[in-house]
Amino acid sequence: MRTMSFWLLRRVKTSTMKTPMDESIEHQIERVLEQVRPALRMDGGGIELVRYDSKTGAVHVRMQGACVGCPMSQITLKMGVEAALQNAIPEIKEVIAEE
Repeated sequence: MRTMSFWLLRRVKTSTMKTPMDESIEHQIERVLEQVRPALRMDGGGIELVRYDSKTGAVHVRMQGACVGCPMSQITLKMGVEAALQNAIPEIKEVIAEE
């Protein structure tokens, strides 16, 4: 994953990603991930929701494609994906990449 994904993710309008309260957290997370996936795909990468831990507020994801093993993927994950999720869903405390 090149640095381009990070900058594209920063341009995602998270203010428009506010989700209805009657949706499950997992569904809200998927809706936000759908908004960030195109930026990841531009660099040959992707992201998959593994699970949400309601006790800790952690979202566990699996990076895919070019994101796997890319040194920039942690920056994209934290400053792009995590920021978008936290902005849209206040319950999210962190995003953790699993292998």
